[in-house]
Amino acid sequence: MFDNLSDKLDRAFKVLKGHGKITEINVAETLKEVRKALLDADVNYKVAKQFTDTIKEKALGQNVLTAISPGQLLIKITHDELTTLMGGQKEEIYLGGNPTIILMSGLQGSGKTTFSGKLANFLKTKKGKKPLLVACDVYRPAAIDQLHVLGEQLGIEVFSDKEEKNPVKIAERAIKQAKENGNSVVIIDTAGRLAVDEAMMNEIADLKARIKPNEILFVVDSMTGQDAVNTAKAFNDRLDFDGVILTKLDGDTRGGAALSIKSVVNKPIKFIGTGEKMEALDVFYPERMADRILGMGDVVTLVERAQEQFDEEEARKLSKKIAKNQFDFNDFLGQLQQIKKMGNLKDLVGMIPGVGKAMKEIDVNDDAFKHIEAIIHSMTPAERSKPELINGSRRQRIAKGSGQSIQEVNKLLKQFEDTRKMMRMMGDKNAMSKLMRNMPKMPGGPGAPKM
Repeated sequence: MFDNLSDKLDRAFKVLKGHGKITEINVAETLKEVRKALLDADVNYKVAKQFTDTIKEKALGQNVLTAISPGQLLIKITHDELTTLMGGQKEEIYLGGNPTIILMSGLQGSGKTTFSGKLANFLKTKKGKKPLLVACDVYRPAAIDQLHVLGEQLGIEVFSDKEEKNPVKIAERAIKQAKENGNSVVIIDTAGRLAVDEAMMNEIADLKARIKPNEILFVVDSMTGQDAVNTAKAFNDRLDFDGVILTKLDGDTRGGAALSIKSVVNKPIKFIGTGEKMEALDVFYPERMADRILGMGDVVTLVERAQEQFDEEEARKLSKKIAKNQFDFNDFLGQLQQIKKMGNLKDLVGMIPGVGKAMKEIDVNDDAFKHIEAIIHSMTPAERSKPELINGSRRQRIAKGSGQSIQEVNKLLKQFEDTRKMMRMMGDKNAMSKLMRNMPKMPGGPGAPKM
């Protein structure tokens, strides 16, 4: 996410490295590179110019404190302005009304139908709502079928009528059914086109006038860059929507839409989509996104995702097993499954401060755990529960069963044993204090001779 923009901004700030103070010349040189980086990311030209002019004005009006360098000060100002540019603070989705009626809008291919499913899942699992998905794309039977597949997958009701060609009538019947069945939220997926046209605009404007939605959301493909902003403006002029959804932020996006859209249409970004999975939906936090663009990571989101997946009761049970040295391959496999549910691995790595930049050239594959899972699944239940049973002949059998080499099996067993030892040590106060006492004697430890 935003790797290219992050790299270019990083290079721009290096212009100030070694300078003892901020001057008009070195700031202008740095901000020239910042502006170029923003334009390369497909940020609106006027937005980029206004952004760098504001930073210049604020930077030249400040004295550099002795505790920080000019580069650090400019990064701080840039971070604050990026946060402001993207909205300043998170904006919640409105959930008033009985039921809440949410109207989805956007071009075909923007990810509208998929997002409707993700939003329904988000409201069901995190807000305790009972959503109803409504298929109002009367031109694409595939979109109706897709919504039904998503609804079945998520355990969420879907209302559709393939015989009816008037989306207003479909929506009105769906809302009536929702009131009868106690659905607290109605999410209406509308038709899209390959480009903005009058017929589509009239249709969705008519829908808005007749059903009076509580919330209108505009879904846009972030990979379309400045075109996404132009499309958002066209829709906003007709619909006056309430918020923007940026999809496909996990792809090779340049980031222009995220940085320009709030400034151009003056509507907040409410959610971002970061993958195909139904859980790959994040509330948009401008400050956290600014952190990530400037390579500072996003530990808060990482922790929140972990908290969503890890059950407290399970954690207590696992802690007891670790203390008794009973952590086994069943537990190990369970932990892998939890990590996978947290989202795209490269995205997760990018949330760790400093790690994202260090690993930008490394391809972090989402299938990275597959060979480990194959090895564990090739073990018998007894071997998973008691790894010490795995001798030479069993290793050979596990290697053949998993399609991995004996070296890969040995490597996993060693890593598992090392992990188990470390876990046991972390839970053993005596072992930890002994380790700390021995630290000065270790090569490279405190007090050890420097190499």
